[in-house]
Amino acid sequence: MQYLAVILGILGLDLGIKNHIEKTKTEGIDELRAGGAFIIRKHHNKGAFLNAGENRQRAVMVLSVLLSAVLTAFYVVTLGNAGKGMLKWGLTLLLGGAYSNTYDRLTRKYVVDYLSFNVPWKWLRRIIFNIGDFCIMIGALISTLGYYRQ
Repeated sequence: MQYLAVILGILGLDLGIKNHIEKTKTEGIDELRAGGAFIIRKHHNKGAFLNAGENRQRAVMVLSVLLSAVLTAFYVVTLGNAGKGMLKWGLTLLLGGAYSNTYDRLTRKYVVDYLSFNVPWKWLRRIIFNIGDFCIMIGALISTLGYYRQ
């Protein structure tokens, strides 16, 4: 039950922030420096990670739904197994982020990204994320480590 609560927490938090960003920020114009380390701004990502596939939005959406479904099935099977806590927590983070971004793709036809790093390197500063993206990356890493851990 705690895993489900975390998935719903990630989903709710990320979608809440995305809705706030959509209402209060203008894409490509409004920026807010948050604590010196982050920049908050609105970006509509019509593709996948780093806008990959932005010219094939429908394919990205279908792939997102299919991967979320496959991961959900794997997650349900994994929950029934004793042990593998690291794998379960990794999948929990991964699914929370995946559900948030998939929901965006299905309802908005793009994913709202809003957070980038306030660093001197322009290439890194241009990359804009959301909490779901961080959860997907961290969850994938933890899941992989947990899967292979004996």
